[in-house]
Amino acid sequence: MSWLGILLIGFAVTDLTHSVRRTPVLPGCVGGLVALVSGLLAGLTSGRDVAALLVVAAVVVLWDLTVTWGFRHPGPAWLPLTLFVLAVGAAVVCSGFAPEASGLLGRWLDHVTVPVLAGVTPDRFLLVVGAFGVQLSTGNVLVRLVLKTTGTINPRKDGGMPPTQLKGGRLLGPLERVFILALAMGGQVTAASIVVAAKGLLRFPELSSRHEQQTVHEMTEYFLLGSFVSWLVALGSYVLLM
Repeated sequence: MSWLGILLIGFAVTDLTHSVRRTPVLPGCVGGLVALVSGLLAGLTSGRDVAALLVVAAVVVLWDLTVTWGFRHPGPAWLPLTLFVLAVGAAVVCSGFAPEASGLLGRWLDHVTVPVLAGVTPDRFLLVVGAFGVQLSTGNVLVRLVLKTTGTINPRKDGGMPPTQLKGGRLLGPLERVFILALAMGGQVTAASIVVAAKGLLRFPELSSRHEQQTVHEMTEYFLLGSFVSWLVALGSYVLLM
């Protein structure tokens, strides 16, 4: 699973870099470089591994380019979504061909004294880091791409977003995904429903307003679709970690 973990790390670093510095190509190059370095630190230095790492780096750069195109293009953003699904799917299918990671990362894990990392293999470490990294900026990117593709991101005729008093969605989304994934990994999948219920309660006054019913319907669709995609990112990552 080392290749899959490195791919997820590349996606995560790319989107985090893009959220800090909105420069074309640079975030993808940073993500690809981090993916390459991660693989080399994990001891993936054989010819097949280096070729796989180069493919991963190329996919990460392509992800950055397609995401930028997807948000700037007026139509649906199927291209970056398709690329993400195909890339992750291919990494899962090819995971059986990936050797076990070791290298400097393996030696560090052998000597680390942090209890939570005791007995963690390099492959598992890479996958966990990648999975949690995706919950941050990449999860938001995927949600926005789906909303744009379905036309929900700009549902009003004037092209604007539905009015809302809550402005922390880009921070609440990563927090809830990390919380859900952490609970699931801790064997508390049922407890994750608390997050879902809490988010519903926060939005209930806004979605149940009797004024401007059309806006309420638009907000309800926006909230439900965005929330389900966000939760799917967290639960999908948990499935990869099982």
